[in-house]
Amino acid sequence: MEDEALAAKVARLGCATLVDALGRIHSHPAHIPSMTSPNPDRPLFGPAATISFMPYREDLGGPGLDFAHFYHEALKSTPLPGQVLVLSSGGHPDVSHGGGTKLSRADGSGIAGVLADGRLRDFGQLREYSFSTWCRGEAVRWGGDIVMPYACGVAVEVAGVCVTPGDYVYMDSAGGVVIPSANLRQVVAVAEEVAVEEAAAERGIRDEAARLRG
Repeated sequence: MEDEALAAKVARLGCATLVDALGRIHSHPAHIPSMTSPNPDRPLFGPAATISFMPYREDLGGPGLDFAHFYHEALKSTPLPGQVLVLSSGGHPDVSHGGGTKLSRADGSGIAGVLADGRLRDFGQLREYSFSTWCRGEAVRWGGDIVMPYACGVAVEVAGVCVTPGDYVYMDSAGGVVIPSANLRQVVAVAEEVAVEEAAAERGIRDEAARLRG
């Protein structure tokens, strides 16, 4: 499939090359620093569906306005294959924003994964799920009395980077990058050029070192 081929190409290029390529097209912040994953060898790539978290307010909650509600609203009840569920931190990146139980509804759904600008619980469970997960680290305490989901399908912030629904998100062990959907093919094409340039530069440096040794 075309989407799978594109995902494989993006993973082969890697985060640093994609960041360099995007920097030749846009000047806005787009690089997400490295995060933690239960499966750090498993990159994440796909179009974003967003949930915005806020500091917990008892008077703003209500029956049915839980994580499940916002999950299904963000993903339109039936997730599109390859989507990435992006969770903002609500100003509390060091507390749990979910875990193996809440995210079990995504197992087998076809989404590419979850990117949380907060911590997640139950890495042992998440490691076995069908999707990739990246976050600020593992948590052991429930965080529902500190943060709560408040809106979905809106622009959110992740590590100082703006993510809008439909943006393409890539994460690997080096970090991440957020690519506007309108520029995806262009960024990938430029990234391939960057990779060729870097390979040529490396060969030149090695040749120079060999001449100096000789």
